[in-house]
Amino acid sequence: MDGFRSGAGLLGAYVPRDSVVHRAPAGLKLAMLAVVSVVVLLVRSWWGVGALAALVLAVSLASRVGARALVAQLRPLVWLVPAVLALQWWAHGPARAALLSSRLVLLVALAALVVLTTRTTEVLTAIEHAARPLRVVGVRPDRVALVLALAIRSVPVLADLADDVRDAQRARGRERDLRAFAVPLVVGTLRRADALGDALRARGVDD
Repeated sequence: MDGFRSGAGLLGAYVPRDSVVHRAPAGLKLAMLAVVSVVVLLVRSWWGVGALAALVLAVSLASRVGARALVAQLRPLVWLVPAVLALQWWAHGPARAALLSSRLVLLVALAALVVLTTRTTEVLTAIEHAARPLRVVGVRPDRVALVLALAIRSVPVLADLADDVRDAQRARGRERDLRAFAVPLVVGTLRRADALGDALRARGVDD
């Protein structure tokens, strides 16, 4: 795990700033994110959505990471939110669909702010410390941290891949062909997964 950490700075989207949000301990930020997520999911009202929106705005302004960096982290939702909205609209109606979609976007935005204001090495350390009590049941804290770090990195990587596939579609005049988008995206994702596996094995993370 230590070998992997030497390159861990490449995993996140950290934006260096001198702000109170950046200086807050990574463990505290992750714990607050978990608490807020649970509360928002339990409070199914527009009052909860409004409170979460105010929190996201306050943290964003305090962190001074900039709107562009935050929006870049939300790009994957361009494909996810319409699908969730349509499914919920069909199952529960427009009001419930709008509420759920709004909560999803805001929670992802809050998580993105944690990523933007926290170095990946700090996140890994905090997760490892939190997972140490699970050693008694055979859980390896370093592997838990590794999996979560890779999940964080996968979001912008897949977003960039989707953008590349869309550009290729436009160049061929096949913007509305779903198969022309889905097949290259899946193939590209699998290739990147294979490359990542090879990189991890080269670092000895396969025992």
